[in-house]
Amino acid sequence: MLSVVQVTLPFFALVLLGYIATRRGLLPIAAIPGLNAFVLFFALPCMLFRFGASTPIAQLLDGSVFIVYLPCALVMVGLTIALTRSRRTNWNNASLGALVAAFPNTGFMGMPMLVALLGAKVAGPTIITITIDMVITTSLCVALSRLDAAGEHGARVAFRKALLGMVSNPMPWAILLGTAFSALNMELLGPVAKTVELLGNAASPAALFTIGAVLARTSIAAGDALDTGPHKARPWQDYWLIALLKLFLHPLLVLLVGSSAIQLGLPLDHFALTVIVLVAALPSASNVALLAERFEADTARIARIILVSTALAFFTFSGAVALLT
Repeated sequence: MLSVVQVTLPFFALVLLGYIATRRGLLPIAAIPGLNAFVLFFALPCMLFRFGASTPIAQLLDGSVFIVYLPCALVMVGLTIALTRSRRTNWNNASLGALVAAFPNTGFMGMPMLVALLGAKVAGPTIITITIDMVITTSLCVALSRLDAAGEHGARVAFRKALLGMVSNPMPWAILLGTAFSALNMELLGPVAKTVELLGNAASPAALFTIGAVLARTSIAAGDALDTGPHKARPWQDYWLIALLKLFLHPLLVLLVGSSAIQLGLPLDHFALTVIVLVAALPSASNVALLAERFEADTARIARIILVSTALAFFTFSGAVALLT
């Protein structure tokens, strides 16, 4: 366990440093969008491209990972909505709460941390989970969030926004381009490859620091929203429940489904199963707070779920790694 903590501690320490720097004013809130843009549009796409291009195409197209991970994500969405949907929690808030319960912080935190723990072989299964969460799980939750809309026009506008957001996100394109390079056995030219390598190497520290900064910003905004916004303060159980579902039920569900599938003859590699279980054990994705703001959901609630899951994940994720590896 100590050896695991020695690996995970620096990653969570970088998140904490970003959080403290923003709360103390050392990093201006106005600078966070620029930092976020560097990570989202430059560093992370280069890291994902490199992993995709250097991973055998068979691992990037592993249908067994897809078959196990996707149903678990759908169950997490359905169960969370069933547990939280009420007169106080409309479809918009219940659906985005379900997304934060099913969408791990794989890109910003999971990929670099899993590579440090288990090596570059994690790239194949991890990239498949990122694609599922960004394309299928997110689209489903956005669709469900529009059930409160009075007419079809509101749903159409929301779907258009979600589609534009997905198309303008460089991470799926980087994955697709890396997959193409892997399939065709292509390589970048020397200077270009070095530039991509430098940007990819910057992804891990920059992304983790940015997570902390974004969490600080959203928690500050959430506090203001509770004081002056339309959303009333909620009991602590409302966000602790979803954070605990994310950290405990999600990985347990993936482990049980994956183990059962292997017993039934699914050709899922045990290492791949370990990787996707650890992906599910990650805290909630911080970008869900941005979606909540875009679709006018209770951003304060989403921010607190993300903050609680990230804080607890240092202990729960480290424990999962110790148990599974």
